[in-house]
Amino acid sequence: MGKVAVLGIFVADAAFRADRMPVMGETILGNSFALGPGGKGSNQAVAAGRMGAEVSFISALGADAFAQMAHDMWVQAGVTPVIREIAQSYTGAAFIYVDEASGDNAIIVSPGAASLIGTQDIVRARDEIESADVFLTQLEQPMEAAIAGLRVARDAGVTTVLNPAPAADLPAEMLALCDYITPNETETEAITGVAVTDMNSAEKASGVLREMGVGVPIITMGEQGVYLDGHGMVPAINAGKVIETTGAGDAFNGGFASALARGLPALEAAKFGCVVAGISVTRGGAAASMPTRPEVDALLA
Repeated sequence: MGKVAVLGIFVADAAFRADRMPVMGETILGNSFALGPGGKGSNQAVAAGRMGAEVSFISALGADAFAQMAHDMWVQAGVTPVIREIAQSYTGAAFIYVDEASGDNAIIVSPGAASLIGTQDIVRARDEIESADVFLTQLEQPMEAAIAGLRVARDAGVTTVLNPAPAADLPAEMLALCDYITPNETETEAITGVAVTDMNSAEKASGVLREMGVGVPIITMGEQGVYLDGHGMVPAINAGKVIETTGAGDAFNGGFASALARGLPALEAAKFGCVVAGISVTRGGAAASMPTRPEVDALLA
């Protein structure tokens, strides 16, 4: 089924649903609360694992109850942890506000031990990266670790995917190491200066990304779907009522990486990723919302 190596962070998601966000100094009553596993890298690893890929997840955790939550989830998703335990720190956590009416979210992430991931972790995980079909990373851990991981993967001929989230200034060296880059509209504008609202503006931004050294840009555009450079729009899949959009981008990235790892061309892999994301938004949570392979195959059929 292909092998995917993911570098990223795990955090425990504390999700609060409410009718609106409180203003500074205000206290309001929420409608519900849930505590569950999250973190972009971990979410993407879980999504790929549930699609049947052989997945290694490279990260760091504290020595606490949230770390146990992570390990329990990875066992269930078939993800192999390649983890450095840092007892002097803490396992990451995230505050997630979910708008009750729309399902849209706002997030604050504190990476904890994962903020200490460095090049030594890439050296430790070199075998997992070099033996993978696809290497996937994001920007929640230190950028130097992501660059080191991309470099190891590129040197070994492994397909590289960068999900540049959260948005940051990216050095030319990093962009040149990316076979694929998967920003959303906000991240695309931060990188290119082009505001993305539709297919035409996405095409313009993709051209800028190519000029910056990226192989194939893929811009995720929420309910519109994704723009795949060279192919145009790949429409989003309506799998039911939208409950929560937290983790939708991670679902796409994990699904896309798993499809690339088993040899699908970019267009088919993007379509597959859209189905994974389309199912994920019909349920609550981040990692908890990732569908199984039979669910995706049923919708594709």
